[in-house]
Amino acid sequence: MGVGVSAHKLAGSVARLGAMGTISSVDLRRHHADLMQQTGKSRDKAAIDHANLIALDREIKSAKQTAAGNGMVAVNIMRAVSEYANYVRQACISGADAIVVGAGLPLDLPDLTRDFEQIALIPILSDARGISLLLKKWMRKNRLPDAIVIENPQYAAGHLGAAGLEEINSPHFGFAIVLEQTIAVMKELQLEPEAIPLIVAGGINSHKKMHDMISLGANGVQLGTPFAVTAEGDAHPLFKKTLVDAQEEDIVTFMSVAGLPARAVRTPWLENYLRKEAKLQSKAGIKECTVGFDCLQQCGLRDGLEKSGQFCIDTQLAFALAGDVKRGLFFRGSEPLPFGNAIRSVKELMDFILNGISPSANAAALST
Repeated sequence: MGVGVSAHKLAGSVARLGAMGTISSVDLRRHHADLMQQTGKSRDKAAIDHANLIALDREIKSAKQTAAGNGMVAVNIMRAVSEYANYVRQACISGADAIVVGAGLPLDLPDLTRDFEQIALIPILSDARGISLLLKKWMRKNRLPDAIVIENPQYAAGHLGAAGLEEINSPHFGFAIVLEQTIAVMKELQLEPEAIPLIVAGGINSHKKMHDMISLGANGVQLGTPFAVTAEGDAHPLFKKTLVDAQEEDIVTFMSVAGLPARAVRTPWLENYLRKEAKLQSKAGIKECTVGFDCLQQCGLRDGLEKSGQFCIDTQLAFALAGDVKRGLFFRGSEPLPFGNAIRSVKELMDFILNGISPSANAAALST
């Protein structure tokens, strides 16, 4: 949901309806003209990082204002970004209700939030082995996660929780298997199964799928792409159109700069990159950051990692946010969207997922 795809407008709208809306913390300055004027052409890492903390503070407060005391406003922070700890602290100071962390094991999250016990801590993991490790580490710190997101790489968008492309469809990531194994881990650790809500993510696009996940033992579901393309989504209309118009054959997985598989729409830029990928990887070498700040702790382009992506992910995601179909990198989940290529509201999406009420049924009810 980064760069800027899920910011205050979307997160606040979701929270206003009683759910948990999530702000992606990555490079939020791009939503603020004054901050971009100060840093848009800068290569001063400290200045850019400071601007992004200001932007995060603004976005959290605006989302909370939109929510009007309803639901929860969370901030998603990638463990793999260099400013991870500073984003965590800022989210706490700015009044976020929850911190959601993926792209790595957030073993230090209880330490970073020790002075903010009221904030919910929610790690994202993909298998029971990682969940077991995290629970054991956190229990030594006298803290349990307030929930755990279980993300299936077979369906999710963006960076995927698998070691390589060949593992994305591995059966051991299946929801039924991971839920069963996680509940068994909790029992082994003498934790009641209901002590930690389990939230599944990836491919949830209907009321039936949501109901199926609850039947398997999940306590909730997380949606990414379906919310990204709602009317309240913070990205450009052409961003949404690109996602909703994508056919199954247009969705591709590849190795991203973070050294993880990723799933996106095959746009002209991505098509061109994939044609040159092998050549670019063969010439990989350490380079100065092209945008002046090391957004990822590990970057294939900057660090010369030949098995990782050889492009600036921040630049390409920023193009996507602005609706630049020719140059953007458009992350997208693998499954069909709930309303096909129609752009609907957050309320219509939530009515459909939670209650099975379609927009046409809503319209009929209003006319009677």
